[in-house]
Amino acid sequence: MAFEFRKALVTEQSRIWEILEQAIIRRKEDGSKQWQDGYPNPDVVRKDIETGVGFVLIEDSTIVGYAAVLINDEPSYTDIEGEWLSNEDFVVVHRVAVAQNHLGRGLSGKILEYIEEYAASENIYSVKVDTNFDNIAMMKILEKRGYIYCGEVYFRGSPRRAYEKMWSQEIQEE
Repeated sequence: MAFEFRKALVTEQSRIWEILEQAIIRRKEDGSKQWQDGYPNPDVVRKDIETGVGFVLIEDSTIVGYAAVLINDEPSYTDIEGEWLSNEDFVVVHRVAVAQNHLGRGLSGKILEYIEEYAASENIYSVKVDTNFDNIAMMKILEKRGYIYCGEVYFRGSPRRAYEKMWSQEIQEE
């Protein structure tokens, strides 16, 4: 299958929101509290796209996944209960979601792989991400991709599990 990972376009906002809505429903059905408070929402998606941080995973011209990818931009990460692996530049991942009819194919891991490649293309060798304590699926994906649990961060008053993956520039160039 041919995949493409690129910045989202304004014209793709409704498809992205559809994918996020499916993920919000799945989180609820799984008994999770994550994404059950009105966040994310269409305004968040619009802002992601307008500021150039919204990315889509495309397979055969269909958007099958979404993530927000920011560089050095997560104020909540400065107050970690624990310790990050590094204090270098980093890429932040938020709002990872895969379309309902494409689940079970490892696409969240594929999105993270593309984000790591994007980070390296920006000469950044650290990716930081957080997830809810009850998002078992995402925790397994992060651990499978080599992310290390670093402690807790807080969003909107709720604790989240914080992870980081680091690698060296030398490894990237091999």
